[in-house]
Amino acid sequence: MNAIHSVMFTRAGWGITILRIIVGIIFMAHGSQKLFGLFGGGGLAGTAQYMESIGLAPGTLMAMLSGGAEFFGGLALVIGLLARPAALALVGLLVVAIFSVHISNGLFMANNGYEFALALLGGALAVLIEGAGKASIDRAIAG
Repeated sequence: MNAIHSVMFTRAGWGITILRIIVGIIFMAHGSQKLFGLFGGGGLAGTAQYMESIGLAPGTLMAMLSGGAEFFGGLALVIGLLARPAALALVGLLVVAIFSVHISNGLFMANNGYEFALALLGGALAVLIEGAGKASIDRAIAG
């Protein structure tokens, strides 16, 4: 099995496909807030300022990296192309978000806790482990 085949291969079924698409849509929406200011987001400038305020510097680079990982990683999940590498990037992003922003607020979202990020982390880890699932470009390429 070559490296490309092992990255794209999946035996996962429809459950992972559904999970992958829903998680991908959420990430695309969050990334578009950070990069483009859509859905009430701060755009690149606002996100950069926020990143700097929590100690993630340089803010513009961190905003581009996080927004890019969310938007393009989410797009990769939605279409099922290079889903495992996208999921890996999103897992890294979520670990940073949980420990730099949410952990001190406890579990629950009402207090800006890590509950939602943890749920997304579970979805991204499932895709990382299982692959993209039945309806995916990865599966079509890997055969």
